Amino acid sequence: MNLTETLPGDELANAMAARGYPAVEPATTRDRGVGPFRRLVLRGARILDGTGAPPVGPYDIVVEGGRIKEVVLVGVPKMPIKPERRPAPGDHEIDCTGKLVTPGFVDAHVHIGTYYHAPSGPMPSADYVYKLWLAHGITTVREMACMNGVGWTLEQKEAAAANRIAAPKIVAHAYFPAVDEFIKTIYTVEQARKWVRAVKERGVDGLKFFGAPPAIMQAALEEANKLGMRSGCHHAQMSVSKVNALRSAQWGLTSTEHFYGIPEAMFIDRAVQAYPVGYDFMDESLRYNSSSQNFIQAAEPGSAKWQETLEKFLELGHSFVPTLAILEANRDLMRARRADWHDEYTHKTLWTYFQPHRGGHCSHWYRWTTTNEVQWKEHFRRWMRFCNDYKNLGGRVCPGSDAGFTFQLYGFCFIRELEQMQEAGFHPLEIFRAATSESAALLGVDHETGTIEPGKCADLLVHRYDPLDDLKYLYGTGAWRLNDETGKTEWHRGIEYTIKDGVIYDPAELLADVRAIVAESFNEGEDTRPRTRR
Repeated sequence: MNLTETLPGDELANAMAARGYPAVEPATTRDRGVGPFRRLVLRGARILDGTGAPPVGPYDIVVEGGRIKEVVLVGVPKMPIKPERRPAPGDHEIDCTGKLVTPGFVDAHVHIGTYYHAPSGPMPSADYVYKLWLAHGITTVREMACMNGVGWTLEQKEAAAANRIAAPKIVAHAYFPAVDEFIKTIYTVEQARKWVRAVKERGVDGLKFFGAPPAIMQAALEEANKLGMRSGCHHAQMSVSKVNALRSAQWGLTSTEHFYGIPEAMFIDRAVQAYPVGYDFMDESLRYNSSSQNFIQAAEPGSAKWQETLEKFLELGHSFVPTLAILEANRDLMRARRADWHDEYTHKTLWTYFQPHRGGHCSHWYRWTTTNEVQWKEHFRRWMRFCNDYKNLGGRVCPGSDAGFTFQLYGFCFIRELEQMQEAGFHPLEIFRAATSESAALLGVDHETGTIEPGKCADLLVHRYDPLDDLKYLYGTGAWRLNDETGKTEWHRGIEYTIKDGVIYDPAELLADVRAIVAESFNEGEDTRPRTRR
């Protein structure tokens, strides 16, 4: 990386490289997946199309050149299919009799690895991350910050689009460098507008804010909207008192990430959060102790102020990406720490990073107490209520994982996010709509993906077990089931194939590759993971 010249969008990556933090090793080849085929046909599937409509079938789905050519109803359930109804044979066919086919998932908040992990050991490769995503049915991601640099991210985006690597589609949002002093390069409104134009010219799809001085953030959002760019913001505590989520939405922000900035828009008897004496934002434990309090200090769920705020966001067409799962450890640390997948799928560097240590973002378990967890459970109750109320009003709420922190792993974290949406009150049909067509619309790629219809990319999942019955089937480890005939327990993994742009991936192969990567990462040194499945 050239440290003498910082191109717009590479400020964060260059600053970290100057401090000896390497970028994540990019994927360079595709060693998994077959196709795309000239003509691929999926036979006899029940379809969940991603719009919120219930499953229907049986259908034959014809894919040509990586795009859906036809979706043909070929009969009715439990009746023989008449051959004359069926489309012509394909070069490759998949028998989907008795199986459900859905659109591929869209993860609306990800990082393709992060420099935060570097002090804990060799960085997990992008290949490790991509294979976990694909194995969990994620065919499109929104990279929120391009932490490895805009140039790096755009190269990976192009390689994924061309199917030269085994990776989801990548929508790239560049980090807006106007907050943190160690990378800050924007100090004026004109600099903000110029920077936005420059990253747009480089090819990014949108912007990721952590806040900014109000006039600068407003100018950047105005410029981005003029150029047709999307935007998301983590309203960080150091700037949220100046710009909360509602204010930035009024300036044209596309989506609020996490929950920060939402309660601040609903304060009644205060203008800023009442932080405790001795608070220091850079002390991660104090930071997350206090983060559980801001929803509690805001308007009561269902109150007039609560409802008024929801309606204002709805009128603005604003979206929320709550990333519920990434903070679940705050309300149940033991569950997150002892999750089934850590044994075989958590890279050693990640596992080391997850342990309590000073100076590591979200590794704040120095003294995590029952009181902390009880407070966070109340926080979650209100946070989930807000998301569900907004969805019920007609607002858009989309799942995003933000994995790589707090004992949460790529792919697995996204499925846990879907489970938490169900806990919040979303029906499984609403969850699938949020994870497919709604997220595609948020990212501005709904003309290409998110639903099953002719003309769109063949981003499809073939499920051997119905996830509407149990979302746990979506986990790479599967759902734990008792076989009454043998009296033994089994793991039933639901996604049989992930199809992205017509390329067919076998999750079993992808997961085997990940296990091998993880095993190699633990070849040297002590393995300190708790044993949950071995």
